[in-house]
Amino acid sequence: MDECVMDTDKGDVEEETPSLLWGMDPVFSAFARLYVKDILQMRESRQVPGIYFYKTHPVFQVDVLGTVVYRREREDFYCYGVDDGTGVINCLCWKNEKWRDHGDSVKGKGPSGVFDVEEKLRKLLETQRSICALEIGDVLRVRGTVKTSRQQREIMASCFYKVRDPVMAAQISRMLEMPKLYRDCYDRTSSVPPHQPGSNNPAQAGGPSDFQLLLGQAVRILKEFLREKEVARFRPYDVEYLLHPLVQRPAVTSSAGQESGAAGLPFATQVWNLLKESLKLLQDEGEIFRKVLSPDEVYNVTEQDKDLLAAIIDILREDSKREKYAEKGCHVLHILSSTRQRYSRNLSRAALQVALKFLECNSDIISTMDSHYTVL
Repeated sequence: MDECVMDTDKGDVEEETPSLLWGMDPVFSAFARLYVKDILQMRESRQVPGIYFYKTHPVFQVDVLGTVVYRREREDFYCYGVDDGTGVINCLCWKNEKWRDHGDSVKGKGPSGVFDVEEKLRKLLETQRSICALEIGDVLRVRGTVKTSRQQREIMASCFYKVRDPVMAAQISRMLEMPKLYRDCYDRTSSVPPHQPGSNNPAQAGGPSDFQLLLGQAVRILKEFLREKEVARFRPYDVEYLLHPLVQRPAVTSSAGQESGAAGLPFATQVWNLLKESLKLLQDEGEIFRKVLSPDEVYNVTEQDKDLLAAIIDILREDSKREKYAEKGCHVLHILSSTRQRYSRNLSRAALQVALKFLECNSDIISTMDSHYTVL
């Protein structure tokens, strides 16, 4: 029965961040190194045409490395089909006007032994032309903006060149780098507050509250701390001090002797409220979970919980041998049910997804098809 349950794709219904806040997301300002399949599937913004969303991150410029699989030349531009192994995208690469202006006009050579500027310029332009005129099978790196033309997604190149990669060092390096970028950046939920339905102007709708902005910063600080220190489990008071700099210390003291902030709440209360909401968000994202519900609040960090990861691998290794799962592997709901029975009844599906993605990136397990996994 597990296999019959459909996994809802949240990407299509996810609310957009207000356009005035896009600059707060570092992905928006960078050339996103996304897989071609994800570039082709990105949804276009409802607020600003020409801006696309990969999950919660606004994107309009990308960086792609792949093999040229088709080539068309026009008077002013080249049109290359670039295949990175996940899909093929059309790249529009404009020719340099200097090739036509100077490429054939400089023919003479200066006296022997004399530095000839025109000759050096001619050779430089010929070299530039040679690395920009690619053939099928060449490796091309392209940076540019994403466009949709005639219902076809393509890249309008601002920079492109042929990569000389005889031993595939550049391609292997990128293959190793991409999963880490996705895990640490692109697949992580943006801390910028989501768009509220019915308002295109955050200022008119009251805008994102100070607490929402503060909450995004708090979640980011906690994530970075847990990842850098490789924390396996913690209690709230172990990380509370990290949020102290975010809450402004009050300058006045109440008659009861307690420090009161701008909101009229004691400083410790403001920090605790911020920490409580931050931990709730991290739980919703699956970054942390509570193995045992008890008065002693202990949170396990999903990617650092060795016992959880070992339990998942053992379940896949054992159940993949059964005839029912031998062909397709185990469905994620079956894995969730088995892990809850074997390890923790409180494990959420979000936490399991984080653990499965971590194991897959480390090549401990593989995804055989949508929502099905097996061991290597």
